Amino acid sequence: MTVGVDVGGTFTDVVVFDGVSIRGWKALTTSDQAAGVIAAISGVESDSATMFLHGTTAGTNALLEGRGARTALVTSRGFEDLIEIGRQARPSLYDVFVDRPPPLVDRSRRFGYDGDLADIVESVVSSGAEAVAVALIRSFDHPEEEMALAAAIGERIGAPVSSGAQVSPAFREYERVATTVLNAFLTPEVSGYLKRLEGATTVRRRLVMTSSGGLLPFESAISYAGRLVLSGPAAGVVAATELGLAKGHQSVISFDMGGTSTDVCRITGGVTAGSPRRAGAGWVNRVPALPVRTIGAGGGSIAWIDQGGALRVGPRSAGSSPGPAAYGMGGDQATVTDANVALGRIPAGLAMGGSVPLDPVAATGALSRLGADLGMEAPSVAAGILEVVDTHMERALRAVSVEEGVDPRDSVLVAFGGAGGLHASRLARRLGAPRTLVPPLSGVFSALGLLLARPRSDALRTVMLGEGSPGLPAAAWSIETEARDAFRRDHGVEGRNLVSIGEVRYAGQAHELAVPMIHEWDGLRRNFESEHNSRFGFVRDGEPIELVNVRAEVTGQPPIGWGDLPAVNVTDVPAPVLDEAGLPIWNRSLLPAGFESSGPGVVIEDDSAVWLEPGDTLTVHSDGTLDIAHR
Repeated sequence: MTVGVDVGGTFTDVVVFDGVSIRGWKALTTSDQAAGVIAAISGVESDSATMFLHGTTAGTNALLEGRGARTALVTSRGFEDLIEIGRQARPSLYDVFVDRPPPLVDRSRRFGYDGDLADIVESVVSSGAEAVAVALIRSFDHPEEEMALAAAIGERIGAPVSSGAQVSPAFREYERVATTVLNAFLTPEVSGYLKRLEGATTVRRRLVMTSSGGLLPFESAISYAGRLVLSGPAAGVVAATELGLAKGHQSVISFDMGGTSTDVCRITGGVTAGSPRRAGAGWVNRVPALPVRTIGAGGGSIAWIDQGGALRVGPRSAGSSPGPAAYGMGGDQATVTDANVALGRIPAGLAMGGSVPLDPVAATGALSRLGADLGMEAPSVAAGILEVVDTHMERALRAVSVEEGVDPRDSVLVAFGGAGGLHASRLARRLGAPRTLVPPLSGVFSALGLLLARPRSDALRTVMLGEGSPGLPAAAWSIETEARDAFRRDHGVEGRNLVSIGEVRYAGQAHELAVPMIHEWDGLRRNFESEHNSRFGFVRDGEPIELVNVRAEVTGQPPIGWGDLPAVNVTDVPAPVLDEAGLPIWNRSLLPAGFESSGPGVVIEDDSAVWLEPGDTLTVHSDGTLDIAHR
């Protein structure tokens, strides 16, 4: 038995696969996430459960809420203020009121190291730090001194110590120092959370999803807290990619709309090594990560009126308590869920998450109160809320497609999450995407993605080799070997697949492009110039190139493959239930493979619903996937 649990802002999703059948459900997320996870899987875990897979927001929430550890930074003398100075790039170029987030280490706990080991250790001990980041400026090239310093501090302070040579072992001093600080800042919170789960579960193997879309054992992940910032969203991207490949689609745009946020991502040709240049809530976090874009738009996003009298939606959410007004748990502010209920897109008889009955009267009441300030009736307010939130999500979808030079008409939209199916059709039409796929278990699809993800380990090193250098094969082989050794150490078995990436640039360029790694210069140049031409529209014939970094990922066998999911076993074609307006409502569990229908209409399941726009054509695949063609 394999158990996957993904924690969201509103619901905690659970998927269980016993080797033959698969099932999933939702439970309300609790303030103590560990207790909520344990409660959500109570009655499931037994001696037959051999693997527990987890997607967590523990690191994300600690970062957003500032609940990290009191951290000290040890860096080279003269560079103590580097994390505050940063780069010259502004968060918003023309907004003078926008500033970077404050540094995660106070000035009083930043220490410059000049070779006096005893003095620096005493300074850190006396600072009262709960975690320490050690990142010397040249450690990417010569890590020995930094590792010795980190070990000496760790022996004295009795607190977790993060070393830049392990957390972010590549050149560019600001990014390396900032990433090491963020890792140290999150480590006590994340390690405490994982240890509580570890102590409360009896399964043999426990793995957590990382931002890269790979699985890492709890004991290994404890030292790399910064890699878990996109833990939950990454699982959904993995699942969407596997679905797309199973259906023959190379380019997939995942659209995960939950109760608190919406996560979108475009993947072409399958999940590979993610870009290491990512930011978390404004702080630099240079770790392997999928290019997920997150916005504060979900079913629980609260509608409000700004100072100019305009209707706004989000980013504040009603969360799981009290939740939207329609949940009947005390919420009195209008949300996206309330708008969908009032307009009949969520049938009144559907229990959200499979356990929370809806109260349409309370939803309409919340919309009417907001409408009184806008001079609008409840149905008009509901329609306005959906238009506003759809516009936010469309902008995010265009950011991962059009703004990156990719035509969304060449991609398939994969919609999931508790609210994804309600908005996907309208968004696909706005993008021009020809079809939308709504997978089986769509409401808990990110939890299913944990079961489809591969165990993974990574290695990264700066090599700085000029074109023609004879050291290319040895450098690449060394880093690939390091990744294989890391996988063997993390997972106890040999890895099955290796992906090697070279980060290459023309000599003198400021930034490099990631391309498939080749152990000879002619092939590496061809890969680089193909990517450069695709990205920028030109190449520089005869201009020498240089290999800056090499990174490698080694992956293993996923717990299950898409082909392991059970096929639909329904044969009879059901008759729809008609609502008061004559709108057909289909129960997804009763739809046989090959079933076809046209919009408008609603397809419901235990924990989510799918809205079909007029002109949509629905087809059910043998695995239960809903294939919606738009015209």
